[in-house]
Amino acid sequence: HSPPVMEKFTALDALVAPLDRANVDTDQIIPKQFLRSVRRSGFGPFLFDEWRYADRGELGMECQNRPRIADFVLNRPECQGAQILLARDNFGCGSSREHAVWALMDAGFRCVIAPSFGDIFRNNALQNGLLPAAPPRESVDQLFQIPAPFRLRVDLESHTIAAPNGDHFHFEIAPDIRRRLLEGMDNIAVTLQSADLIREYEARRRQAEPWVFE
Repeated sequence: HSPPVMEKFTALDALVAPLDRANVDTDQIIPKQFLRSVRRSGFGPFLFDEWRYADRGELGMECQNRPRIADFVLNRPECQGAQILLARDNFGCGSSREHAVWALMDAGFRCVIAPSFGDIFRNNALQNGLLPAAPPRESVDQLFQIPAPFRLRVDLESHTIAAPNGDHFHFEIAPDIRRRLLEGMDNIAVTLQSADLIREYEARRRQAEPWVFE
């Protein structure tokens, strides 16, 4: 078997950044001017750029001294270093840009907790090792009641989110998706598990239909 191509996700005990907004679309996660690059790194400083800074960001800009919007969650001192983003319904709706997931991961996030996700964002997240955990809306409401700063433990093995007071919240995840995250495997890695079968098929077809390969 080929080695995993993305970082495994088993359990995460981390600080939470609560983003109390619904319908956060991918253009808000990473604005369109940053899509010119297809490298997976370098997007973290521009995550939620229009909400985070008072000026307009551009690819390659130095962000350290940009004017910040003080009350935005990622600018609050108590949320620095957060690896879990807590959000509301329909997180990641909008366009299909994979850059949104790259920006979140480059900023240090490994998990987004929300009641629901845009389908394409969710699939992109799973292909990059970012866990989109979707407990019931009532559970997310309870998590938003916890005063910041706080930590959560997200356990993929048991499908649970543990709060500081000992409460546990369950989220559903398909067994095959859970296995891929636990093993750190994207679609390419899964396909490569069948590399021998693929080579055998190609050899048979080359013999039966040689003109296809000319």
